[in-house]
Amino acid sequence: MGGIRKAPRTEKLLQRGEGGGLRYGLGAMQGWRAHMEDTHTAQPQLPGALATWAFFAVYDGHAGGTVAQFCARHLLGEVVVGEAFTGEAESPEAVKEAVREGFLRIDSRMQALARAEGWEHAGSTAVAVLVSPGHLYFINLGDSRALLCRAGRLTFYTEDHKPSRPRERERIENAGGTVLLQRVNGSLAVSRALGDFDYKAVAWRGQTEQLVSPEPEVYELARCPGEDEFLVLACDGVWDAFDTEGLCAFVRSRLLLGGDPQAVCEEVLDAGLYKGSRDNMTCMVVCFRGAPGTSQAALQKERELDAHLESRVAELYGELQEQGAASLVAIFRCLATEVNPSLPPGGGLASK
Repeated sequence: MGGIRKAPRTEKLLQRGEGGGLRYGLGAMQGWRAHMEDTHTAQPQLPGALATWAFFAVYDGHAGGTVAQFCARHLLGEVVVGEAFTGEAESPEAVKEAVREGFLRIDSRMQALARAEGWEHAGSTAVAVLVSPGHLYFINLGDSRALLCRAGRLTFYTEDHKPSRPRERERIENAGGTVLLQRVNGSLAVSRALGDFDYKAVAWRGQTEQLVSPEPEVYELARCPGEDEFLVLACDGVWDAFDTEGLCAFVRSRLLLGGDPQAVCEEVLDAGLYKGSRDNMTCMVVCFRGAPGTSQAALQKERELDAHLESRVAELYGELQEQGAASLVAIFRCLATEVNPSLPPGGGLASK
């Protein structure tokens, strides 16, 4: 992950795009970390025969960015190959197996390059969604996370690969390792990742049976065109500040104010920073045709909230100034004690 800066870098990498009936926005911020190690892939419309498919991914590098950067450039090409993507009829089981094989293939490829070229001892988590005409394929490796909002509710989200999970612990211990302080051998906080080849050197265990496995979990959901609203993909720096339900609700509430997924990602990064995240942060929001659009009622509610907060800040500043204790921190603490149901769900006062 790298060290901590004296002050956060708050400049944002922002991106938006559309195609194939999808709109996406992305925001990334280095934050408190000494280096930015997140990368991403966003292709709302794949080329050629797969023009009705899309692929979105976030890669969260650790101990360097080499693996994450390589995956951003090459993972998609390893995944969408073979018969699973050339036949007329889509076979979810064949697609899931092709994804799995693609991850194992790129990990082997990187391991050979790391030895030949002397790469840094880096690794990366990966969370992705492969969108087909009929299905959503959620792909997860590590502790980044993706969710689906359908008909206004959190419908699905991926589960983090932590060493303390029973299945993960069993594999680690079978490979001669330990789980100490909820980390692999007391060091690595994730139990599945690409790269991290120092944890993949147990000669008597297979590729997917190492201390750290490159095998993703892949889930498929049938699409519901009338109800699917949006996807969120984010690295663990975002999830350090939001729980899954909270981020889903926050994103939906912000889409109602303008419907721009890039602007929503900006708000997620700012709120994450103010809510205490000390890590790199990357957030991607992918909107389907059924995503919430601008709501006049939501806009009016937001204007009223802003006016109320502005008034209360002025009042509190005056009161605290008389006491010789006026400061932003003091005002925030006062506001935090007040019940305000109009604050953005999931974001709270920090998002304002």
